[in-house]
This record gives sequence, C-alpha cells and structure tokens, in this order.
Amino acid sequence: MAFNHLPAGVHDALAPLSVTPVTHSVPMAKNHRSEGSPTDAATRPTPGAVLDRLASGPSRAARITHTEHLPPRAGRHAVWPDRIRPEVIAAVQACGIEHPWAHQARVAEHALDGDSVVVATGTASGKSLAYLVPVLSTLLDGSEAANGRGATTLYLAPTKALAADQQRAVRELARPLGTAVRPAVYDGDTPVEEREWVRQYANYVLTNPDMLHRGILPSHPRWSSFLRALKYVVIDECHTYRGVFGSHVAQVLRRLRRLCARYGASPVFLLASATAAEPSAAAGRLTGLPVVEVADDASPRGELVFALWEPPLTELHGERGAPVRRTATAETADLLTDLTLQGVRSVAFVRSRRGAELISVIAQERLAEIDRPLARRVAAYRGGYLPEERRALERALHSGELLGLAATTALELGVDVSGLDAVVISGYPGTRASLWQQAGRAGRSGQGALAVLVARDDPLDTFLVHHPEALFDRPVESTVLDPDNPYVLAPHLCAAAAELPLTEEDVDLFGPACADLLPQLEAAKLLRRRTRAWHWTRRERAADLTDIRGEGGRPVQIVESGTGRLLGTVDEAASHTAVHEGAVHLHQGRTYLVRSLDLDDSVALVEEANPPYTTVARDTTAISVLETDVTVPWGDGRLCYGSVEVTNQVVSFLRRRVITGEVLGETKLDLPPRTLRTRAVWWTVTEDQLDEARINPEILGGALHAAEHASIGMLPLFATCDRWDIGGVSIPLHPDTLLPTVFVYDGHPGGAGFAERAFHTARSWLTATREAIASCECDAGCPSCIQSPKCGNGNDPLHKRGAVRLLTVLLKGAPEEPEEEAPEEAPAAP
Repeated sequence: MAFNHLPAGVHDALAPLSVTPVTHSVPMAKNHRSEGSPTDAATRPTPGAVLDRLASGPSRAARITHTEHLPPRAGRHAVWPDRIRPEVIAAVQACGIEHPWAHQARVAEHALDGDSVVVATGTASGKSLAYLVPVLSTLLDGSEAANGRGATTLYLAPTKALAADQQRAVRELARPLGTAVRPAVYDGDTPVEEREWVRQYANYVLTNPDMLHRGILPSHPRWSSFLRALKYVVIDECHTYRGVFGSHVAQVLRRLRRLCARYGASPVFLLASATAAEPSAAAGRLTGLPVVEVADDASPRGELVFALWEPPLTELHGERGAPVRRTATAETADLLTDLTLQGVRSVAFVRSRRGAELISVIAQERLAEIDRPLARRVAAYRGGYLPEERRALERALHSGELLGLAATTALELGVDVSGLDAVVISGYPGTRASLWQQAGRAGRSGQGALAVLVARDDPLDTFLVHHPEALFDRPVESTVLDPDNPYVLAPHLCAAAAELPLTEEDVDLFGPACADLLPQLEAAKLLRRRTRAWHWTRRERAADLTDIRGEGGRPVQIVESGTGRLLGTVDEAASHTAVHEGAVHLHQGRTYLVRSLDLDDSVALVEEANPPYTTVARDTTAISVLETDVTVPWGDGRLCYGSVEVTNQVVSFLRRRVITGEVLGETKLDLPPRTLRTRAVWWTVTEDQLDEARINPEILGGALHAAEHASIGMLPLFATCDRWDIGGVSIPLHPDTLLPTVFVYDGHPGGAGFAERAFHTARSWLTATREAIASCECDAGCPSCIQSPKCGNGNDPLHKRGAVRLLTVLLKGAPEEPEEEAPEEAPAAP
C-alpha cells in the first residue's frame, strides 16, 4: 500500500541573506495619515499591556512559549535628487513628509538614471514613495512634451485590492499636480465603458499580472500609444511572484518587454518587496534584466512585541487515539474577541477562506453575548467575494468602522490599514517572508504593535513555537521559481506568437528551453513556421491556454440552489476537495451544504444549512518515476531528484466538530482521478539500514508514512511553499526503486521549484524533521508531529519511534548539502 499526502490544489501563493525583519515605521506615501483610529496614539495601550491582558485569563499565560521584543529604531534622512520636479517634492511635503529616507532617495536616483531597481526594505518603510516620486516627476515632464501623450507607467500588483488602494494613494499624492497624472485601475472589475478611456488617456495604469496576460498583451494594438510611451513598470510586492505563479509572471513580463521593443520602448522596472532575500537576483529572474538592489532600510520603526502562542491540549482524542490540541481557529477567534473588547484594532490572518469565515462567525457570536453593537464591527475578508463586497469591506476597514477582521492573505499585501494595533496570525503562513509581511500590517502609523502567532496542531507550527530562533534568528527565504518549466513556457510562447510572430531573435528573451519547445509546438499544430517566424494557427485565444496562477481549468461557480444567486467561485483544481457533494461551504458568515458538483458545467449547487461540523476531503495517490535526474548516495541509501507522474483520487470526506476537531463520521465519494506530471525528491533505504534502525516489516509502513508526513510539514521552513503546495507518497516496496521509498513532490504540473529546493537542503530539512518528531511530547504520534490533516489514508499506519530511528540511520550517511553545485536561484529546467 502507498501512503500519501496530496496538495489540495494550487494556492494563492524566496539562498538566504541576512535581512533584519522590519515591521513598521513612520507614515509613507500609501498610508501617510491614519484615518478612523478609535483612540489617539498617545492613549493607546502599549503592545506589552495588550499582551498582558490577553494572557490574564485562566491558563492563558502558559500558552505563550516565547516573546520577542524588536526595539524601536531611528531613521536616516537624505535629500531628493535634484532632477525631481519641485512640484512633486512640494506635493510630498504637503502630505507631511519633509525629507526622504536614505533608501528612498537612492531608489529615485537609480530610476532617473534608467537603472531597473528593487527596493527591499521593511514594511511601512516608504517603498511606494521611493518609486512614486521619480515616476510622478517623469509623468509631469512628459505632460509638457510636445510629442503627444507623454510618458506612461504601468503598475502591477498581485491583488485587485492592492491596486485599488494604490490608486487612492496616487490620486491623493498627485492632486496638486492637476491633470498631469491620470491614474486608473484596469482589471476585471473595470466597467466596459471606462476601458477605452483608460487605454487612450490614463498615463498611470494600475493592473495585475492576470489582466496583463489576458487583456492587455493580446490587445496590444489598442494599447500601442500607451506601450510606445511606457517609461516605467512598477512591480509591487514582488516576493509574492514565486513557484508556478512567479514562473508564469516572469514569462508575461518577457512578453511585455518584447511588445514594448516592437513599439520602440524600453521601460525601466521598479520593484518593491518588504520581505525578500537576495532581492537583486530574485528580481533579475523575474524580469530577465539586471536589477540594482537597495536593501539598506533607513526608515525608523516603533516597538514590536511578537508572541508565540500554543493552544492547550484538550481531553479529546483524535484519529488513532492521538491527543488533540485546541484548534488554532478557536484560539484565534477568542483572541480576536478579546482584542475587540479592548478596543484594539486588529486583523486575524487565516490560511483558508473557510477559516476566515469561521473565526469571524465565532467572534461575532461571542461579542453579541456581551455587547451586540460590537459584533457588527467584526467581519471576514477573503478572495472569492464579489467585487462590491470586497470594496465595501476595504472602505469599512480603512475608515475604522470595522474594529476586527478575519482575513486571508488577500489583505496581506500592502493595502492601507494604517491605525491597526495588533495582528493575530492563525497558523504559520508557510514562509518567514509572509510571517513578517502579515506582522507588519500593525503599527503602520508609527505606534508600537503586537503580533501573535497561534500554532496549529502541525509539525512545523509546533517546532517553531518551541524553536523561536528558527523565526527570529534566520533571514527570510529566497524566491523559488522556474520560468523554463515547459508547462509554463509553452503556452506563453503560443501567446507571444499570437501577439506577434516569433522569430529566432526571440529565443534568447524567453530562455534556453525555448529552442527545444518550438519544434514540439509545431508538431502539436499549435504553431506553424513560415519563412523565419512561427505563427499561432488556431482561432481561439492563445492567452486562454493557461491560467497564470497555475490553477488550470475554468473556476467552479458556487450557486445557491433555491435562488440561483452566485455566491462566489473556487479554483477548478481545488473543487474536488472544497466543494464536493456534502462539503460545508462558508460565505459571508453563512453556512451552506454542497448538494451537487457538476464538473462538466463547473457548477456547485449549495443550500443554506447549519451543520455542527466542517468537512475534510480524503484521497488516495499512486506515483511512478518517469526520469531520475540526480542520484546522491546517502550511505547505503539514495537521495534522488527527477520527474514523476502522480495519480490522485478524492475518495471520501470526514465530518469534524467545529471547535474540537472531533471526527463524527466518514462518507464515500465518487470523483474521477486526476493525473499530474511534476518534479519530486525521494529517498530510499536498504535492508541493512532497516536492520540497523530496528525496523521490522510490521512497522516499516508506519515508520515511512510518519517520516513522510513530518518531512512535508517541515519543508516550508526551507522553501517558499506551504504543505498544501506539496504532496507525498511513502511505500514499503516501490516498483520503480525496488526499495522502501519516500517521495515528496510539487503539486503543480512541471514542478514549482520546491522539490528541487528540498533536494539541495535535504540534510538540514530531514534533520529538522527528525528533531520535530523526537521532541514532541506525545507517546505514539499526534497532529503536532506525524499526523497530517490531509492524509488520504486516515493517518494509518503511523509509527513515531520507527520514524525517528529510520531518519537517524538515513542521516548518518548524508553528505554535505550540494547547494554550491546547483544554486537554488537557477533551478535546472525539467
């Protein structure tokens, strides 16, 4: 039997550099004043006082495993380059910013010199102002030119919310400049009647990579005047472009550069990220250009108190009798309730849409029992809402009407939430980069801030709250992406050919894998070569061949059966686990049951209900080795990296009680299997190693299975992924290796770079895995060490002590990690 751990689908999604986490400072351009704050900053309680109140309840203090204090830091001023227009400097000063920080002035200097530049400084360090000042100055120069439209700028954000927020900031900052700066958002929510005006007249267009891929580039003749004048491309929150999504965006940017060259433009790229390691190398991989790095943060920051919080064990027992901790969802709801009662403006970041809805509902119910008006000041915010719902929540949060918010990462990135005092992070968000990004949402007006990480019952979360040095003494991760992934590159070559026939000169632009793929696309009759160029041959739009977020397929619409009302959507890749028949679906605080899932029509019919449980899908997985690229001896064992094919099928779902997580029952499902070709790392052990580890045939399956679960749980500490981006299979005798084998693979077609990162850090990764299992206080295994929330085999069998002994023997033969031979910033093409 194979034991497996499959990713639930593609998720929203970076060699380390010594970067000090920075969380807040004085106001910057995109949040230069705080609005709607319920109390004056001078009367706000200190972060330490807020934490003391949270810890004052029964048994609460024991839940804090560590408190980190990041002291305040003074800022360093500079002067703007003398080439900046005085009108722009006056506009900035009118916002209360007399002098720039030193890093802002450096970024502006590079931008004016025509150097592509990445600014990688802390949250709220004024990165927006750093690129806006040279951009606005250039637009103002262009407005006085006699050659028509003048200069233009394209701004790319990973989310619609961030683009809308930046539009507000640009309008406010540029108001004294009159009509010289004409910002406009162009995304899927832009009304059709406004789009022509944006194309013809806007000179600062804010959009997202999805709209650039599907809307702007395929229609480039209609954007010709804008592209011909394009001076700057701003890429905000560039650390989010990782994995499959980052690889797609890298190719979209190459298509943009190609069309700009066609119209005679060569734009300068200005990139910003609060959390990135080796920012110059990461930005270069993303854009395909040399990029100058500005990473010396000169902004001040206030005090940050960061607490690690572990929910207590309960008297309940989970699968196989394992002890169960109180859920992070319930604990976070309690903390959000208490913070709201204290009048502390807070956001609770939650990893899933369902979790955000649950936390808001629980907090609202508890607040209603104490102070009913307060219950209306807590809400949920997540992707999948309709545009008008998102905008209303953003306005309420910005104004201070909302006091507490349970949000997914849709609110993580740069949206102006100045005035927040506290952030609660429900479960480690997968990377240190995201952790600091979320923590930085509080204290953005210069006041002190509190951040609390609430651990889930999960190997990585448990490891981190008891090993704070892994969070506070290590730099953020480096970006992992692979633009040469053929599953990524091929559809973009088709899209590029549809935009403008491909020539031999384009091969260098799209990367070394391009030359091998073009004949394959010809053979598949997607492209046709005529003389020296390749042409798109089909009637359909080439841009529709791929979803750049790596999700694939059209979204499944969630429809209320009684009324026909569209509630939202879910990605096709996640539909088998999220909206299968019988699944519990939450929307805007209301609970629905899925009555049917029609995969042909991409519709899930739901009806409102109030079940006392949530649902979790179960699946089975088989894996075969297609090609082994690298094999490294680990004593008698082997560590390998290569291509695999994974076949997965969702077969049932569990019903779990909401607060306790207690399993109430299991229901079978009949859904079709799904096949995935991807990249994997795997390791094998020999009979002699099993004998040395005292592993007999009766416990071998459980030992391998436990090691697989724990290693998947620990990999996010070493690669920019979370456990839902990766999958695993363990089998006592695999038909391709003829040995006991554990596989860990990327949950994306063609791979996302995570398995390769695991291969190059295998010694550190598996050492941390062994430590996480061995140090857990349970006897036979629990969700904090070897049980997985998405195990397709119901966490059976598992053998904790066998896993520790097996990993101990395996690691005895581990060589030094070969990172210098194959650096992660240049992953090999599959």
